[in-house]
Amino acid sequence: MQKTTPSFVASALAISLALAFPAHADSAKNAAVVKEAPLRAHLAFLASDVLEGRGTGQRGADLTVAYLETQALALGLKPGNGDSYRQSVQIAGVKTQPAESTLKLEAGGQALPISFGKDWVFAPGDATAAHSFNADLVFVGYGITAPDEQWNDYKGVDLKGKILVMMVNDPQPTAEQPNRFNGKGLTYYGRWTYKFEEARRQGAAGVLLIHTTPTASYGWSVIQNSWSGVERFQLAAGTLGTQLQGWMTDDTARALFKAAGQDIDALRAAAESKDFKPVPLAAKLNGDMKAAVRKVEQFNVSAVVPGTDPKLKDEVVIYSAHWDHLGKQGKDGDLGDTIFNGAVDNASGSAALLAMAQEAVRAPAKRSQMFLWVAAEEQGLLGSAAYAASPLWPMAKTAANLNLDSLNFVGATRDIGTQGSERTELGKLAETAAKAMGMHIAEAEPDLAGGYFRSDHFNFAKNGVPAFSIESGREYIKDPAGAKAKAAAYGKRYHQVSDEYDASWDLSGMVQTAQYTLNLGRLVANGAKLPEWKAGDAFAKPRNAK
Repeated sequence: MQKTTPSFVASALAISLALAFPAHADSAKNAAVVKEAPLRAHLAFLASDVLEGRGTGQRGADLTVAYLETQALALGLKPGNGDSYRQSVQIAGVKTQPAESTLKLEAGGQALPISFGKDWVFAPGDATAAHSFNADLVFVGYGITAPDEQWNDYKGVDLKGKILVMMVNDPQPTAEQPNRFNGKGLTYYGRWTYKFEEARRQGAAGVLLIHTTPTASYGWSVIQNSWSGVERFQLAAGTLGTQLQGWMTDDTARALFKAAGQDIDALRAAAESKDFKPVPLAAKLNGDMKAAVRKVEQFNVSAVVPGTDPKLKDEVVIYSAHWDHLGKQGKDGDLGDTIFNGAVDNASGSAALLAMAQEAVRAPAKRSQMFLWVAAEEQGLLGSAAYAASPLWPMAKTAANLNLDSLNFVGATRDIGTQGSERTELGKLAETAAKAMGMHIAEAEPDLAGGYFRSDHFNFAKNGVPAFSIESGREYIKDPAGAKAKAAAYGKRYHQVSDEYDASWDLSGMVQTAQYTLNLGRLVANGAKLPEWKAGDAFAKPRNAK
């Protein structure tokens, strides 16, 4: 555990506040040049134990929001919501109570010997404290209805009140159809969020997703840390989910299907065909599910640098990053580290926005620029979804959203990741910005993990705003082999207590990414017109008129 002393906190605050007011001569000489010192100071503080992992609904969340709005005020940024930097996000907090729940999976007349957390996890998707089940299980393959792919796993079967068992990811490419469902890249149909949404539309009582590391792109420990013994969140307003949402391990699924007299591998193979039809399982979900439910108010933080052009200032470029992480888990008195500091994910992006904003104030652009720190990303992009539902700036006048999430802590690169920019006219601007910095765009790779659909920019894209997340390149300048190994090793720290700030980090790559993002945003902010989506893209539609 990273130990944080009062002197450390005072130093971090003092440094960041002092750097908010640089000498005027330095401002004139180095306009819009992102500096490492403020970025590092903000990163160290945001990732410190003082903020307790910035968990949604926890004390650390309140401290984080207070820090961000205080820094925005110190930098001279204008409030983004009238006279306030805060935008309320109303959330329902749900914590499963496995000890009080009697849920069991039954097949072949017997209950499977499985335990919550180790073998499966579940929670209510409708913010209701108690549910009783005596529901049949149905395997629905990938659980996808995709008219654009001429694909329907449901085939009109009445599934009201059923528990749907389904695979994550989407149908794999074949020799005959190498580009179906974006080939090797994941589409939104493959995301677990889509699976839950579609199950609700089908009238199902619940969903159990089958986890495998290759199809989910992360191990079971990530599921455990997000579902087992912790509070989960959903927006309090709007459409709620099914009564039950959950996951099971592959071993649990295999045991279930075998007990139900089914060959799971044969059914998985059948689900790769568009001719697949739902398969009832000789199995049930029985018992009661109990959960503690509460209402929580969290906040997006929005700050603006007004544009200089009399007409174009009514349009805006939005830079975003999520300020939350997994917070403090466990009970007081627990031995060991209980704080998920989230240094890379995403104190890095939040700190970068503060360092960028410091420079944007010095050198404003023709269009306005908004710096938006969103809440509850780790809970399903809730803060950005709330913003999209009630935007502080009309979507029709939002030029672009450039998102930062988990930045480069290894070192500077010769390339920069802009996957998703090619969907829009931002692609050409991204190339221009890279060339101006002596860089090039990183070679595109199949989006196996569905990264485009699991970051906050996606809620802007769904509303017609050209949007993507800017990522680290892979061509490291110093010690390429060692740098790649260091970057790869982060996979073991992802969503673990070990994602902590290290003062020895080379932040040149993080500064580089922040500078690139600001430069690209300024190209958009000073451009002659708003960038648009390329014709034929799945998100090519007019910006939401709100």
